[in-house]
Amino acid sequence: MYEIETERLWMRQFKYADIDDIYAIYSQYEVMKYAGGIRTREQVESYLENILKSWQNNQFGMWAIAWKNEAKIIGRGGLCFLDNTPEVEVGYVLDKPYWNLGLAAEVAKASLISGFEVLNLERIVAIANPKNFASRRVMEKVGMTYEKDAFYYNSDVVYYSISKSDCSSDGSLFVLHE
Repeated sequence: MYEIETERLWMRQFKYADIDDIYAIYSQYEVMKYAGGIRTREQVESYLENILKSWQNNQFGMWAIAWKNEAKIIGRGGLCFLDNTPEVEVGYVLDKPYWNLGLAAEVAKASLISGFEVLNLERIVAIANPKNFASRRVMEKVGMTYEKDAFYYNSDVVYYSISKSDCSSDGSLFVLHE
């Protein structure tokens, strides 16, 4: 198990105590518009349990995202298995006050580097609602390439990917082992 520190962010494993912070984010329509819709507290609790199981079973999953040196969770991001496939996808959701600051790209890039350098993955994918232009820009900004239109999570999506050989570290990522 490990955590990541970027230039501005601390990416750490979720704890059950994070439920209020993540529920506050997942209950906002505008934030969740392209990420499966708003969630009830019970759905968020179940989601959090699945994140913790992913870390236990796979040695990777979604991290709780916080500003460095602060405890408040501002989103989630990291790696997970793409909907019923063996492919690993990068994903991110940030609370609205933290949009348009380049943080989603920072989370995505750190997750990609972690996937390639720590987990030794050869390829990582990402999907987004075709109308989610902000997420598509993030994918392109971190070097991912559009491959196709697809259908995952009961929704039409655009599908992007990047290979290990196409991802470079800029040296601003620090992987902290426990």
